[in-house]
Amino acid sequence: QAHLVQSGGGLVQPGGSLRLSCTASRSIFSIYTMGWYRQAPGQERELVASVNTDDSTTYSASVKGRFTISRNYPERTVYLQMNNLKAEDTAVYFCKVADGEHIYWGQGAQVTVAK
Repeated sequence: QAHLVQSGGGLVQPGGSLRLSCTASRSIFSIYTMGWYRQAPGQERELVASVNTDDSTTYSASVKGRFTISRNYPERTVYLQMNNLKAEDTAVYFCKVADGEHIYWGQGAQVTVAK
């Protein structure tokens, strides 16, 4: 059983929007930080956004003002709303969950921004 299940992603034109979601299974007992990372071809994986248990958030400078991270505690789900997408946002997006002892990664979702 996968610890994290992602959904969303796909192909969108520049200026468009997409929403990613990631649900953590109950095998992850206590969730602290939930976040999104992305990896473009030939690039290192980088933080996009993260949210802590106190709902404080962190965004990379390149997405601030365009992307919004949120979490639904009862559903153990984290979302990434991506607006005004740009070609440079094209990457595989991974969710990441930390429980204080372990780090879990989602399976990844391709986001392609192109005309």
